[in-house]
Amino acid sequence: MLTHRRHLELGFDVLVREPDFAAAAATFRAELRRFAGAKYHETITWAYLALIAERMHGRGYASAAELLAEHPDLLDHRTGALARSYDVAEITASPLARAVFVLPRRP
Repeated sequence: MLTHRRHLELGFDVLVREPDFAAAAATFRAELRRFAGAKYHETITWAYLALIAERMHGRGYASAAELLAEHPDLLDHRTGALARSYDVAEITASPLARAVFVLPRRP
């Protein structure tokens, strides 16, 4: 079972291997779909990878643990970094957001 922390670590690892966001996103998406199966969520996947890439940019993090220690809001799935752009409960429950990437809505 993949935990939220492990998803973030996997995103970090993919971005280290492939710094080009588009290429990393394709790899990350494929890996998560394989592991998460029916629980895979397109919007959450892309949004978190973008947040991880943003936090990594210009920094030399030696590990995902170092990144997460400096940015613990990534670990808080309900009220942390993602919640600044999305109503997490709404997108989590949305069949559309599960199937395709949905942009954040302005409040």
